Amino acid sequence: MPEKTLFERIADREIPADLIWEDDLCIAFRDINPQAPTHVLVVPRKPIPSLDDLSEEDGPIVGHLFLVAKTIAKKEGLSNGYRTVFNCGSDALQTVPHIHLHLLGGRKLGWPPG
Repeated sequence: MPEKTLFERIADREIPADLIWEDDLCIAFRDINPQAPTHVLVVPRKPIPSLDDLSEEDGPIVGHLFLVAKTIAKKEGLSNGYRTVFNCGSDALQTVPHIHLHLLGGRKLGWPPG
């Protein structure tokens, strides 16, 4: 059995996190190194290493992550807008081999982001 990812360990309550959402498909928690006043990670329970590893069957999971992000953004009062981001690979600074959607908001966000 492969070693659990950091996010699997958080979902299994082996590592503490500021959880703000949990359902059968995903969890969401506040990033420990926030890049905006609101910075939440929305993580599928299924350990998919990167976007490059997605299969057709994962489409509903990814769609669900965006719906959860939308719900959290509303609860967080991000009425002036927010950004959602997936990082894929080392050049994009993906540091955990488990896909996760970043929800960022609470301030004016610049462009380009990188």
